[in-house]
Amino acid sequence: MKIGLDVLGGDYAPNSTILGAIEAQKILKDDQRLVLIGDQQDTIERLKQAGANPDNFDYIHAPDAIGMHEHPTKAITQKPNSSIAKGFELLKNRELDSFASAGNTGAMLVGAMFSVKAIPGVLRPAIATNVPKIKSGFGIILDVGANADCKPEMLNQFAILGSLYSQHIYGIDNPKVGLLNIGEEEEKGNNLTISTYPLLKENNKINFIGNAEGRDLFTDLADVYVCDGFTGNVVLKLAESFYVVTLKKGMKDEFFDRFNYEQYGGSPILGVNAPVIIGHGISTPEAIKNMVLLSRDMIASKIVDKIKSAFN
Repeated sequence: MKIGLDVLGGDYAPNSTILGAIEAQKILKDDQRLVLIGDQQDTIERLKQAGANPDNFDYIHAPDAIGMHEHPTKAITQKPNSSIAKGFELLKNRELDSFASAGNTGAMLVGAMFSVKAIPGVLRPAIATNVPKIKSGFGIILDVGANADCKPEMLNQFAILGSLYSQHIYGIDNPKVGLLNIGEEEEKGNNLTISTYPLLKENNKINFIGNAEGRDLFTDLADVYVCDGFTGNVVLKLAESFYVVTLKKGMKDEFFDRFNYEQYGGSPILGVNAPVIIGHGISTPEAIKNMVLLSRDMIASKIVDKIKSAFN
């Protein structure tokens, strides 16, 4: 197993990514190799400074970084030696089993779409993220930013992608799917949700339970919440702020602690031909570690093969 990690991606890279890689490597088995993509000599020096054995890692030399504010398509094409471009080249050539980065989100999406490409039959890949449940565990919500505008057929596919992820990564049998909406009645919503509802209702590959409102998000009503990327991203950013607010207010609460992005490391792009994970720009070593472990779980579960089978 070869797990690719962009050393240069993120606001606190490369220190944060290297420290996170060291912690992840301690947990990985001998046949699970972490491949560090960045400035090779600098990476090795930083590993030594942190007291780690450089022989425990593999390396790909890619000295250029793509900045957070660079144009994604231009950066990918004009910087072939960047860590993100090199990571996707290796992933496409199957020299890596997964690729993760806390760098430029747009570049990660462009790289995924143009190198490993969407699985045949998938209209648009989606970004999924965790939703903590009050009692325990997580649901997921998708899309949270890859597709600001969606068609009903796309949301119908997101339901399948989310169900498979929930089942094979979180071990939830027959996950319940809710359509995020402004009311629970079937006829409620905008043109998109009203048109999507009958598609979900007729979809025999999912366990559709109907509309879900914003107040249902942290309950056991559903395991998978489906929405367009615009709505999902607003929900995601609002949910992330809960943890920050509790810290500022000096509150300590187990439920709100689970809103801490560090716990789950990154968000997978579902619907492409290989495991690709986007980390938070402000990723800490703990977040990087968990992003690597999520990469491992996605490879081990063969989630991409299961999605391919569902869309055949």
